[in-house]
Amino acid sequence: MTSGEAAPVAPPGAQRWHDAVKALWAFALDPVLLGGVWLRAPHGPVRDRWLAEMAALGGPGVRIPTHVDDERLLGGLDLSASLRSGSTVAQSGLLQRAHGHWVVLPMAERMRADTLARLVQAQDRGEVHALHVGNQAAQACAFGVVALDESLDDEPPLSNALCDRLSLWLDLRDVAWADVGHRALGTSPWADDNDNDNDNETASAAPAAGNAKPSDRQPTGASVAHAVPRDLQQARERLAHIHLCDDHTQALCHTALALGVDSLRASLAACRLACASAAWHGHAEPTDEDVAWAARMVLAPRATQMPAPPPEAQAEAESEPPPPSEAEAPPPDDVPPPEPPPEDHSDDAPEDTPAPPSAQELQELVLAAALASIPPNLLDRMVLGASAPKGARSAGGSGAAQRSRQRGRPLAPRPGAPSQGARLHVLATLRAAAPRQKLRPPPPGGGRIAVRSEDFHIHRFQQKQSSCLIFAIDASGSSALARLAEAKGAVELMLQQSYARRDQVCVVAFRGQKAEVLLPPTRSLVRAKRALGGLPGGGGTPLATALKLCQEQAQAQMRLGVTPLLVVLCDGRANVNLQGLGGRESAMTDALAWAQAWRSLACAAVWLDTATQPDVKAQQLAQAMGARYLPMPHAQAQRMAAVMQSLVAPATA
Repeated sequence: MTSGEAAPVAPPGAQRWHDAVKALWAFALDPVLLGGVWLRAPHGPVRDRWLAEMAALGGPGVRIPTHVDDERLLGGLDLSASLRSGSTVAQSGLLQRAHGHWVVLPMAERMRADTLARLVQAQDRGEVHALHVGNQAAQACAFGVVALDESLDDEPPLSNALCDRLSLWLDLRDVAWADVGHRALGTSPWADDNDNDNDNETASAAPAAGNAKPSDRQPTGASVAHAVPRDLQQARERLAHIHLCDDHTQALCHTALALGVDSLRASLAACRLACASAAWHGHAEPTDEDVAWAARMVLAPRATQMPAPPPEAQAEAESEPPPPSEAEAPPPDDVPPPEPPPEDHSDDAPEDTPAPPSAQELQELVLAAALASIPPNLLDRMVLGASAPKGARSAGGSGAAQRSRQRGRPLAPRPGAPSQGARLHVLATLRAAAPRQKLRPPPPGGGRIAVRSEDFHIHRFQQKQSSCLIFAIDASGSSALARLAEAKGAVELMLQQSYARRDQVCVVAFRGQKAEVLLPPTRSLVRAKRALGGLPGGGGTPLATALKLCQEQAQAQMRLGVTPLLVVLCDGRANVNLQGLGGRESAMTDALAWAQAWRSLACAAVWLDTATQPDVKAQQLAQAMGARYLPMPHAQAQRMAAVMQSLVAPATA
């Protein structure tokens, strides 16, 4: 390609795949230091190819299934070996086997919260304590995490606590197989970037393999046998001698602050990724390109806001240039222009040596690189206030969790007597009794193990309560003129989603001087649509009466063991009080009182402001009742239903 020709621009999918493979190789340098990878991709050849790349860098890792129990995860008593030998025999857990390597979490979005809590705790501490083995010392388990997220757009993704500890967020859902290319497995994707580097500089920056000392941060790989490519091992040795300068650190922190990334782990991860990129390029220290790529990979996916313009640019945009004065008037044509002063070339630098960028220019460079990879749905996330992914939830809008002794999802057994419907957990009882056999006399009748009442463990289960979505729809005159038709369409779409989850639905409409239960709690989709279609519009806005009626319906559902959730579609302009009399001041006072009464129920609520422009009164009411406030100016029914779905699912799970 000649110098006059423009460089070919890679398709977005191909560029995303190339970045994903580069991020994988950077993560393989030190999985413990970078924390992990959050990979959002469905089952298919693209994800399989990425996993094959990971296996070529050192094995598939230790897979942890979603149904793993605590003893298998953390280590504990080997019951069969203990019963055979008559003494306590411990077995290592999955986390101990992954020491110095990484663990793989398939379907990580469906992993139980208690399992994620133990995983995160072990990752933070770097050690685990085995269960049921007495006072055994803690075992080292430093590892990285590869979380495979297969959730759809309408399902909650990975847990926020785990996402915050994963440095790299990769999204391959829109990458096609044609974007993957034909690069051989185990071939470094940094080779194209290194083609233009100076070979002498690379050789001087890399110490000899025989004389280099391994880094203290280098994964040991003692628990997981794997073959490491040669260039990967050399990059690990270079990484031990690379440090980030203060200007680059300040540039990354400034970019994180400008993008609304409030987690310090993200800024620290970006600094570490910049060092890893420099190690792959063979640099003695990270360059501006390494820092910009780290900001694009770590900070851009976490962005929650668009950066504010600089004060100088904002001031120039607001102020108009003043008219030219007489002193600044252009000279006449017959007057020759003044001669420029003689130039001083004594301190000029060579033309081929560009001046290093200043700290301000470096910050702008890194910020521009991060803005180039801002997610397309950032504006919706900013409106929703969902800067970070929600916790892992089960699909559907199930209600609050409650303990059960007979049915539901199995939980870890607990000590207890098998009475009042509780069932004895035989294996947990034997595990509790096995370490104490030397302290007890042999059982009569030639038994092999002595079991006492303090060893008893019982089964425990957890099941979800059913939920009821209470829709409070403003059918007053102001709403009828603006958004009532769109609100009806959004509720109808939401009713279909609720019917699929088998949730109950209750519709409360308010207009004129009263509020009425248009549809009692039901699972009938046909009845809900018929009641909603016949809703007329016009009259005043008795908001206080509607909130009172919604609270009565919620309390009735709570007495039946159902979890209520309130969705209010209103502009917040109350003008009818509880007595049915007009007056905006008294109506607003009554509405605020009943909004605070709803907050005392500790039930989730969502307020959709249906006004054409966001109103302060609606924000005050939403804040008083502890509801998620969402202004929806000029929105369609499909978007309103999508927003309600995204807010309802985490609140009711």
